[in-house]
Amino acid sequence: TNEWFRRISALAPEIIFSFYYRHLLSREILAIPPAGSYNLHGSLLPFYRGRCPVNWVLVHGEKETGVTLHRMVKKPDSGEVAARQTVPIAFEDTARSLYAKLCRQAATLLDEVLPAIKDGTVRLTPQDGQAGSYFGGRTPADGRIDWRWPARRIYNLVRAVTDPYPGAFAFTENGEKIIIWWTLPEEGAREGEAGTIVMEEGAVFVAAGDGGSIRLLDIEVKGKRMKNGEIGQFLKNREGERL
Repeated sequence: TNEWFRRISALAPEIIFSFYYRHLLSREILAIPPAGSYNLHGSLLPFYRGRCPVNWVLVHGEKETGVTLHRMVKKPDSGEVAARQTVPIAFEDTARSLYAKLCRQAATLLDEVLPAIKDGTVRLTPQDGQAGSYFGGRTPADGRIDWRWPARRIYNLVRAVTDPYPGAFAFTENGEKIIIWWTLPEEGAREGEAGTIVMEEGAVFVAAGDGGSIRLLDIEVKGKRMKNGEIGQFLKNREGERL
């Protein structure tokens, strides 16, 4: 707006940075600082442009991601790249732990590139507009599990939306909602169709679509959180039912 253009112009900034700001800035505002306007994005652009990149890379089971500092232009996440650094994704990473890794790497990246931006020697690399990928925002409804998926895909969804996000979820046959906060994928085959609850020595598994299964380790039902043995007690009369 004209008001924000006047306010920012009055500050006479040398440079503008955007860190997880979810709105596009106008061309007029982007043109104010002589050293340019830059955005820090939580992926290796041009891959995973758009919203929620930390969640999406986990949903898709990526082995690495990263942070990218790029010039801001009218189109989101499309400007020239000033710097990018890679961050490995561990099997046990959640969106929370991966975000923390990205923050640490972002601090290192900024320390390295800021002097070059300030003195005008930064090297900018155009993005390939035809390459990469784009993903939009996510809603709580996107956390519903389809038990026909492979076990690893289900696990990836769970870790992508566990605390502090709303959590992955499923429903019992009588319509009771179960939020699944943590699981582990198991390769061993379990009896029954995808979604079937299976008990083994106090542990609770749910059959997946690839012949594997998901072990339930932390769930919530009607506001009550349950782990390990408590889950077995809660579902002990439901073995053979399907979620």
